[in-house]
Amino acid sequence: MEAALTAAAAAIAVGGCGSSSSGGNGPVTLKLVAADYGTGPKNTSQKYWQSIATAFHRANPKITVKVTTINWNNFDNQVQTMVQNHQFPDITEGDYFSQYAQQGLLYPASQVLSNTGNLLPVFKSQGSYNNTQYGMPFTTSTRTLFYNKKLFAQAHISGPPTTWAQVQADAAKIKALGKIGFGLPLGPEEAQAEALLWFLGDGGGYMKGSNWTINSPQNAAALTFLKGMVNAGDTEPNPATKNRTTLWEQFAAGKIGMINGSPALLPIIKSGGSLGPKDWGSVPIAGKTGALNSTLGVCDNVAAFKQNGHQAAIKKFLDFAYQDKYQLQFVKEYQLLPATTSASNTLKSSPTYGSFFKALPKSVQYPSAPAWAQVKTQIQNQLGTALSGNPSKVLSSIQQVAQKS
Repeated sequence: MEAALTAAAAAIAVGGCGSSSSGGNGPVTLKLVAADYGTGPKNTSQKYWQSIATAFHRANPKITVKVTTINWNNFDNQVQTMVQNHQFPDITEGDYFSQYAQQGLLYPASQVLSNTGNLLPVFKSQGSYNNTQYGMPFTTSTRTLFYNKKLFAQAHISGPPTTWAQVQADAAKIKALGKIGFGLPLGPEEAQAEALLWFLGDGGGYMKGSNWTINSPQNAAALTFLKGMVNAGDTEPNPATKNRTTLWEQFAAGKIGMINGSPALLPIIKSGGSLGPKDWGSVPIAGKTGALNSTLGVCDNVAAFKQNGHQAAIKKFLDFAYQDKYQLQFVKEYQLLPATTSASNTLKSSPTYGSFFKALPKSVQYPSAPAWAQVKTQIQNQLGTALSGNPSKVLSSIQQVAQKS
């Protein structure tokens, strides 16, 4: 809590700085607020962005970039607070952008990035509002099903599951070994991601076209299936209270048989020390009747605010920051995927990242509707309770929030 308050104070202090531009060709200070993806002091995003800002300042001595990073889990709320208080950053790099585009606060991507065509095209629609792109992906990720080959061998399971029925049967066999069969993180960290993976398994999702479909029969069926797994003890107890990071660490420790994961799970497995490269596998997400040919594709966006009038300086900085070397440095530091075609092309044949890139072109993104910010919060806080209550009732409650926002 103390760290979160410190980050908030720092963010607002930076957000409250007056523009250092003297107009014309005078000095300019850009305020960059970014999410922190690091796991500790050694790889904090503050160091990553500061290294770029320092190199940029050497090449552009009249432009200074002041960097503030905020814990990834608190980023959305703190940026919203800055905007509400009219303490506008110049650039943000984090989660959503659409409500700011709706409010007319952002520069279109074409005005602040020279080569928008190099951004991965699969995320263009997700980054657009009213057919204009405002959100520029900086880092991306996809999801696959991770499984523990050691536990599968001990439970006499021949291979990874492709259907929900196989997931449940395999989870029951692993539970008999005294382990958690399937890790189901439906706590507030990222319930919206885990839920969507199961919704997709029965043809569901959050939106169809411009219509919210949160309370669809397909989504209710997915939660009803998960409720059955929870009641049978095939998952950890109380999934509504369990966060992704905690369960990923338990998977890395060899305590969980299966879990949905992203490339960010890879360093956790490595640091856990219990699973070697041959002890785990990564395959397409299991669906109701077969493995999915699409999965969740996530990007965190850069957004450029126009209230401080720094368009030219922002464009110079973003052109600099989107160089392949910085995209690949981000991959190395945080095990997330690049957001540009040129950087991605260097990694497609990688044994580590290849399976994730294979899933990316057909991936499904979160809604770009301005209401998504409020809807996501409701999902994080409420959806897990459906597994101990009435799935349809919980989904209908979230649907009402979406339609009113």
